[in-house]
Parts: sequence; structure tokens; C-alpha cells
Amino acid sequence: MSKVDPDRPLPRIHDTEVVAKSRLFHIEKLDLEFSNGARREFERMRGSGRGAVMLVPFLDDSTMLLVREYAAGTHSYQLGFPKGLVDTGEDSFQAGNRELMEEVGFGAKRLHRLHSVSMAPAFFNASMDILVAEDLYEQRLPGDEPEPLEVVPWSVTELDALLHRQDFTEARSIAALLLVERWLRNR
Repeated sequence: MSKVDPDRPLPRIHDTEVVAKSRLFHIEKLDLEFSNGARREFERMRGSGRGAVMLVPFLDDSTMLLVREYAAGTHSYQLGFPKGLVDTGEDSFQAGNRELMEEVGFGAKRLHRLHSVSMAPAFFNASMDILVAEDLYEQRLPGDEPEPLEVVPWSVTELDALLHRQDFTEARSIAALLLVERWLRNR
């Protein structure tokens, strides 16, 4: 087994070229040279760089709130935690509270950061802060969803059942669930 070298130099980027662009992303081709002299072309997807948030909202000590929404990537309705992008001028806590109001119809008096995760770092530069939302109060803001999201209360005593659902498959929601399970144990 090899050791991790924290001082290993990053590959040198000789050239970058945008090879595709959409409204949300662009794809860059990278000409890289590694410290051992090996040269390769990689592709990476670049997003807005604004960051994103996912919330695990607690209605009370034993009830989380999830949302069921359309997922274009799988052309299905998926159950998961509320989430969204951080808008310009917001920090992750402000964005989290706004997204909570838009998607679930509640604000939170207390937000805690559980962890920050990256999504497919081998080819994508996106990161997401996972937050716990507590002390909820009713407050709705208009969102950008094309249809109302179904809000689904879920008991913390049924976490295993959630993991076994066919419509609860998003890796970020699963990571959030496992992080919150650990958080609940240490509370």
C-alpha cells in the first residue's frame, strides 16, 4: 500500500479549451503534465462556482422533512432533502434558509453545518454544504420549481426504511442522511 503524499505537486496545466457550453455548465479540455513527466488530456465540467446547499430540516426532534421532486437526469420523481444554489451575496446559511422557505415553506431559527461535500471531483468543480435546520417556523417564499414540491415528513426511527426506498437514490441525500444519523447519536 502506498503512502499519501500531501506535498505532491499538482499537474501543470499547459492549455485549456472550452469544448462545450450550456446554460448551466461548460466543459473544458485540459492539457496536463504530471510530476513524472506523463502528459494527458482530461476533461472537466465547470459550474457557476457559487456553491450549493442541502438541508436536513427537523420539524421536531423526531421528524425530518424531505421533498419529492422531478429529476430530469433519471426522468423520475425522487425523494430527497431540499437543496439549491447559493445566490450571489449569500453565504450557505442564508441560501439554506431561503431554499427551505422556497421548497418546504419553513424558515429555520438555527442552522448547523454538518459537512461540505464535493460532487464527482475527478471531473466536476461543484461543492455543497450540508446543513441541519432546527426550530422551524412557517414562512414561504416563491421558488423557481415548475410545480409544487411534495413535502414528506419522515421519522428518524425509520432511517433504514428510507435507505431501502426505490425513489431515495441521490448520493448527496444518502450522505446527508448518514451524516445526520451520526449527528443525532452525538447530540
